[in-house]
Parts: sequence; C-alpha cells; structure tokens
Amino acid sequence: MTERPPISPRSPRAALEPEQVPPPPKRSARARSPLVVAGNAIITVLLIGMLGAGGVFFYGKQKIEAPGPLQDEKIVNIPARAGMNDIAEILQREGVIDDNRWAFIGSVFALKARADLKPGEYAFQKQASLREVIGTIVEGKVVQHPVTIPEGLTSEQIIERLSENEIFSGTVREIPREGTLLPETYKFPRGTSREQVIQRLQQAQKRVLAEIWERRASDVPVKTSDQLVTLASIIEKETGKADERSRVAAVFANRLKQKMKLQSDPTIIYGLVGGKGTLGRPIKRSEIMQASPYNTYVIEGLPPGPIANPGRASLEAAANPARTRDLFFVADGNGGHSFTETYEQHQKNVARLRTMEKQIQNDAVEPLDEPAPAVAPTTTETGTTQDEPAPKPAPRARTRPNR
Repeated sequence: MTERPPISPRSPRAALEPEQVPPPPKRSARARSPLVVAGNAIITVLLIGMLGAGGVFFYGKQKIEAPGPLQDEKIVNIPARAGMNDIAEILQREGVIDDNRWAFIGSVFALKARADLKPGEYAFQKQASLREVIGTIVEGKVVQHPVTIPEGLTSEQIIERLSENEIFSGTVREIPREGTLLPETYKFPRGTSREQVIQRLQQAQKRVLAEIWERRASDVPVKTSDQLVTLASIIEKETGKADERSRVAAVFANRLKQKMKLQSDPTIIYGLVGGKGTLGRPIKRSEIMQASPYNTYVIEGLPPGPIANPGRASLEAAANPARTRDLFFVADGNGGHSFTETYEQHQKNVARLRTMEKQIQNDAVEPLDEPAPAVAPTTTETGTTQDEPAPKPAPRARTRPNR
C-alpha cells in the first residue's frame, strides 16, 4: 500500500480559513505577440472559409446534378448574340430551368462555360439537369430538321420549295444549272442559308455522279457524265417505279445505239415550259412535231441538257441499264409499263391499253384517238387537228405509244 503523507495538525482557526491557490503561470511574451494573434485569426478564418467553401461546393454540385423542372422534351431557340443573362431568361421562361436563374449563371461560371455558349435551336430532354442543359448548349447540339428533295424536280422547282421552307434563311442569287442538284433527304439546322443548302446539294450530286460514272457499263451510249445526267433525267420523268428504271434505261440506250429518236413526252414538256416543270394540260399534237432543242420526237439523240434533277437510282439505271433488246414501252393500265422489242407487239399492247381505258372511262370523257406510231415516219395520226390535245393518259400512267 502507498503511504499517505502525514497530516499536520491545524488549529481550529486555520482549519476554517480557505487554502490559497497558487497563482497561474505568467503568459510568455511570445504568446502575447501580435504575429501569433494574427496567425491564429487567419487560421480560424481559413478554417471557416474552407468549411463554407465545402458547403457551397456540396450544394452547387447537388444543384448542378439535380433533375430539372422540364416535364417533357422541349425545343428552345436561342437567338444569335444572346448573352448569358438572356439565355438564362429564355430557359427560365420555357421551363427548362427553375425560377432561380442565378443557379444557372453560377453553374455556367463553375463549369467555365461562359465563352462557349452557342446560339441555335436545341432539344432539351425531360428533367434535364443544369449540367446537361449547359453541356447541350456548349457542344452546339442543335436540332437537325429533315428536308426531302423529291426526284425529278427541276432546279427552279427545288428553289421554290426551299424558299417556302421557313427553317432556312437568305435568298438564292441564281437558279442552279439543271441536273446539278441531288434529290435526297438531308438534315439542316434552323437558320441555314439557302445558298448553303444549294452548295450541299451540288456537292452531293458531284460526289454521287463521280462514283456512278466510275463504274458505268462499258457500252453505255453516252460520252460524258453530263450526258449521263441528261439520260437519267429522262428516265426519272418516265417512270417512278424502282423496278422499271433499269428497263426504261435499256429502251433509251438501245434506241441511242440504233440511232432511233427517243420520243419522250417529258422532253416536249420541258421544251415548252422549261424549269417550271409542268404543262398543266395534255400535249397537243401540233406540239409533238414542234421544233425545239428538247423535243426528242424531232431531234436526234439526247437533248442539250437535263430536263430535271435525277435521283441516285435513275443515275444508276442510266449507267447500268438492263440487258434487254426492248425498244418500246407503253403504260399497262396498272401503274407500270409493258415493254416490247418489236413495233407489232407494241401495237398490241397499245390496243390492249385502249380497251382497258374504254372500260374504265366515264361516258362524259371523250374517247381517245388512235395514237401515232413510235417509229414509222411515213405513218401519221389521223382524225385529229393540229391543235387537238394528244391522247389523254390513263390513271397514273402515260400512254404515248413510243413508251
């Protein structure tokens, strides 16, 4: 056991008096230094600042990543020259961000994205977070609008369509040369200039034409790629059926090889109306033999240029026609055509078509006259005047006997 110190006897008076506590040690001069005081204050401020910054960072990160208020996907247009405050106001008005636009502005600064915000039309996803919203604008993920240019339109008709489309801007200074635009479905952002659209269609046509010309059949009766486009434009206007293009191409290729006139009605129409594309009435018999650089009932070989802008399929057909001996084709009454090698069989097909037409025609419709033969210069139409329209076509098909 540990020995306790001996207890000294005290007087009653001394026992009643409190014991005196020794005085605290004196603070050193170093502890009382202003530098130390200042250092302690700085450390305290830094600690508080770090805690505050951590809290702000945690809150900001949570705010940036939190789902937004947008209930459904929405397209919003941010105009050119819109500043950060303008963008925040637009997004707030459209419901992409909540009422606290400062959270968006703060997030832009936090992500160092102020200089990278781009104008354009954007599609924001449902409940897009601030990070996703800002990322979409910074990356310039603008909405791409599909625009389809149908095959067989003239350049003038294509320009008219582009002029009517509100997503494009500006005007076209000059109508492009016929046959230099590639009909296809393209995608453009809102605000694309119409001149840029034309340039893209022309570039696409040059690329596709070069590819097709490179792998054309060796016996194609055209000498240049421009002539190939001209032939393809006639094929394009003669049939819209995919499975017929190569066979129609074969008819015209065989005629060119045998020095026969092409006798294509669409070339007559183009010679009459040019780039407007449509005549709006049947061809008159007087117009069939009317002199025109484009009238293939009169001229030998191909016309001087395309009569429309052919699509890829017609270019392919012109470059690689079917291996047939067909020289004639006529509408079959069902939306397609009947093809033959001889004029005699062709006449039978024409007669069959006339019989079908008579069965479906209303009594109020004037009966069709006997059509002119395709290749027989000594044989002419009878029973018609020079100003009388050519035979009326059957529904959805042309009926001229040379086709």
